[in-house]
Amino acid sequence: MSFVRECVFEQFRIICQNPKKNSETLCFSREKAEKALRFHKSIPSYRVTSLIGLKDAARQNGIKSIYVKDESSRFGLKAFKGLGGSYCMFRILCEKLGLDESSSDYTTFLSEEIRQACSQIEFVTATDGNHGKGISWAAKLFGCKAHVFMPKGTVEARRKAIEEAGSAVAEITGWNYDRTVQHAAALAEKNGWILIQDTAWDGYETYPKWIIDGYLTMAAETVRQMNGEFPTHIFLQAGVGAMAGGIEAFFMNLADDFLPLVTIVEPEEAACIYQSVLAGDGEMHSVDGDPVTIMAGLNCGTPCKVVWPLLRDCSSCFCACKDSVTEQGMRAYANPVGSDPAVVSGESGAVTYGLLLSILQSDELRRLFHIDENSVILLISTEGDTDPDGYRRVVE
Repeated sequence: MSFVRECVFEQFRIICQNPKKNSETLCFSREKAEKALRFHKSIPSYRVTSLIGLKDAARQNGIKSIYVKDESSRFGLKAFKGLGGSYCMFRILCEKLGLDESSSDYTTFLSEEIRQACSQIEFVTATDGNHGKGISWAAKLFGCKAHVFMPKGTVEARRKAIEEAGSAVAEITGWNYDRTVQHAAALAEKNGWILIQDTAWDGYETYPKWIIDGYLTMAAETVRQMNGEFPTHIFLQAGVGAMAGGIEAFFMNLADDFLPLVTIVEPEEAACIYQSVLAGDGEMHSVDGDPVTIMAGLNCGTPCKVVWPLLRDCSSCFCACKDSVTEQGMRAYANPVGSDPAVVSGESGAVTYGLLLSILQSDELRRLFHIDENSVILLISTEGDTDPDGYRRVVE
């Protein structure tokens, strides 16, 4: 594995490379997205989230379009994670109960007999916040039990939100994210619970893939909402990289004439994908210790194994950003240009917009990212104000 160059700026570091499509992208196809979308549509609270065009911001910065997929209203959870958690839980329950997933959907689980069977099943997971909230909500949806463990430093508001979202019992541990994942996995083995985790390792790959399949609903919706326009650039934030890898693969599979230029964005303190690329040996590397960042949902130390190869090969840029970058994005979303609508975007949702605005203000960076007057930028605001107090401190 070799990269073109690393550039260091005051608020972020960037690695640029010549991307190439690999066979790993085939794992997350439009067909899988449509299967996930069919299931999600069967949930009564399903609604298509908005794709917001920031027309005045694009015009001000001399580019064609900026689109933001706003996930702050998804299932009332203020984040996209319910998509992956609910779809993976659906697939697991179909497998455990002998149901045909191709002909079943959420309505199948409304029968008294099936709900009784679901009530005996317990899930466990580790989370920085939004994934756990999605699992808690999904467990209540299906009538299951769930246990959620959170890393040291998690604010109490996020723990409480997980319990309020569904039927899970949530606990903050004294460990970092990776150690908390290990704890959840050990409890699953000890107690006969089902580990439902959005990261993967040797021997644990199927369930993370099903979670990523669930995330593809966002991509399927976005393609319809763009009405034939195709993004030239996609900026995707990453913790373990599961969402980023799935969305990247989906758009790579759609592209016939050219590949979109994808940038993977992480917090500087927990930039495990960035550091793995920088190592140059093609292997995954972990960030040790107890990293601290306001981007709580991205504070993860090890890349997701099932998406690492496609993130490594297919992405054109990797960025490790200081917290000030996401703070800039949060404030810019909340105080839009001209008649553009405001977007409520939390600490893990806004970092891509903060980075994009910094790029657009520099001729050097515009050239580095190949952004010009014909560029169509796609961003995903993955969460709303999931930490309301923290959000107000930044925006106000």
